Amino acid sequence: MTSFLLSFFFLSSAVFIMAAAEPAGCKIRITDKGLEKLKFETQKFVEEELSNITMPEMKGEEGRFQYTVNDVKITELNLSHAELGFLPDVGLLFDVQNSSISLSFQRSILYWFFYDTGNTTASAEGVNINTAVNLIRDNEGRLKINNISCDAKIKKMRAEFSGTLRKVYDFLGRFLTTGMRFFLNQKICPALNHAALVHVNSMLETIPVRTEVDQYIGIDYSLISDPVVTSRSLDMNFRGMFFDLSEQNPPLVNYAVEPVIREHDRMVYLALSEFFFDSGMFSYYTAGIFQMHIVNEKMPKDLEVLLRTTYFGAIMMLNPALVDAPLSLQLAVTSPPKTSIKTSGATVVMIAIVKVMVLPPGQPPVQLSSMTMEAKFNAKVSMRGKRLAVHADLRRFKIFSNQSALESLALIPLQAPLKTMLQMSVVPLINNWTKRGVRIPLADGMDFVEEVVEYHNGFIVIGANLHFSKGLREMIAGSNGTDPTTSTSSV
Repeated sequence: MTSFLLSFFFLSSAVFIMAAAEPAGCKIRITDKGLEKLKFETQKFVEEELSNITMPEMKGEEGRFQYTVNDVKITELNLSHAELGFLPDVGLLFDVQNSSISLSFQRSILYWFFYDTGNTTASAEGVNINTAVNLIRDNEGRLKINNISCDAKIKKMRAEFSGTLRKVYDFLGRFLTTGMRFFLNQKICPALNHAALVHVNSMLETIPVRTEVDQYIGIDYSLISDPVVTSRSLDMNFRGMFFDLSEQNPPLVNYAVEPVIREHDRMVYLALSEFFFDSGMFSYYTAGIFQMHIVNEKMPKDLEVLLRTTYFGAIMMLNPALVDAPLSLQLAVTSPPKTSIKTSGATVVMIAIVKVMVLPPGQPPVQLSSMTMEAKFNAKVSMRGKRLAVHADLRRFKIFSNQSALESLALIPLQAPLKTMLQMSVVPLINNWTKRGVRIPLADGMDFVEEVVEYHNGFIVIGANLHFSKGLREMIAGSNGTDPTTSTSSV
C-alpha cells in the first residue's frame, strides 16, 4: 500500500510539474527603448485624461467676504518632466515630477455692499504624480492591468484676480486655492485609475487571444504565465499554438526548445519556436489541406506524356482500351510536416504518397502505381506590420516506389518533371496560404518596422522597432467604437 501511495505521489507530482512548466511557443519582449517610444503617447493620454477632471462648486465666507467659485476648468497641463519605466516584478511606473497645471474659474464675491464677478486664472506648481501599474495574466490568458497604486501631490497653488476689487481681496486667494488644491489632489488618482482599469484594459481586450487565421485553422495566443518584468524589459510568454477549427483542442504537447531572447538593442522582439510552426502544419494536416488531385488542365503536358510513356505497359496489360484514357496524380501527405530551425535557416520536411491513376470513362479510377515522395522546403520568415508570413522554396525532392526497388529505378525519369510540377503547382498553393500571414498579438495601431530575423537552434528571433499609426487615445477609442475627440471619462 505504501509503495502504491508513493508511486501515485510521484506520478501526480510529475504531471503537475509538466503542466506547470509548459514552454512558450511564442514570446514577445518590449525593451526600455520600446517604452521610451510609448512614453510620449502615454504622457499625451494622461494629459487628456486629467483635462477631463471636473470640480464641484465651492462656497464660503471669510469675515465680511462671501465667495462662490464654479465652472473650474483645466486649461493647460505641462507634464514635461514625466518618465515611463519598468517596475521589476510589478509592471510599469509612470512618474511626473515638478510639473504644472493651469486652471480658470468663475468667481462671485460679496464684500459689504460691493459685489464683483469675473473670470480668474490659477496655476498649480510642483505637481508630482507617481503611478505604478500592476500587469497580470487574466483567466482568459490575456494581458490585463490588475490594479494601480497612485500618489499625487501639489506643492502650491496661486490665483490671479482681475476686476475693481483685485487689490482689496488678493489675500482671499489663499482660501480659494487651498480648497481647489485639496479637491484637485483628490481627483488626479481616481482619473488615472479609471483611465487604466477601464480604458486601457478595453484596448488590451482587442488583442487577439484565440482567433481564426483562415477558414481552416485558428491560433491560440493566450499567456501561459504572468508577464516577467525587469528593469530593462517586459517579457510575455504565449502558448503560440495553431489549431484546426473543426477540432478546437488538438492533442498537441510542446516538446520543442523554448525560445530565448537575450537582446535589448531593439524596441521589441518576437521569438517563435519550432512548435509554433509545427502546430500550424499539424492543424492544416488535420484539416485535410495537404491533399491534391492533379488531372486534366492541372496536369502539365510534358508530365502527362512522360507518365503515359512510363506506364504504357501497365495500361496495355490492364486494358488496351484505356491507352487514351486521362491520367491523374493523387497526392496526400501521410503525416504532419515537420519544421527544423537551425542557425543556417528554417526547413520543412513533407512526406506524401503519390498515386498514378487512370480514369476510365464512366468507371471508378484504377491505380497504376503508388510512390512515396519526400520533399524538403526552405522556409523564409518575414514580418509585415504585425503579420508574420512564411515563403517556401523547394530545396530537395526524391521519389521511390512503394512496390519494389526495381520500380524505384524506373521512376528516376519522373524525378525532374514531378519536381517541376511541385514547384509550379504545390509550392505556389502553400505560399498562397502562408503569404497572407498570421497576426501577432499587438494592439491595432502598433506595427513592427525595420525588422531583422535571426535563426537559432530550435527557434527564430525577430528584432524590430515600433511604429504607431494611431495615438493611444485613438487605439482606445477604436476598441470602444467611440470618437477619439470625445471625452471618455468624467471623474
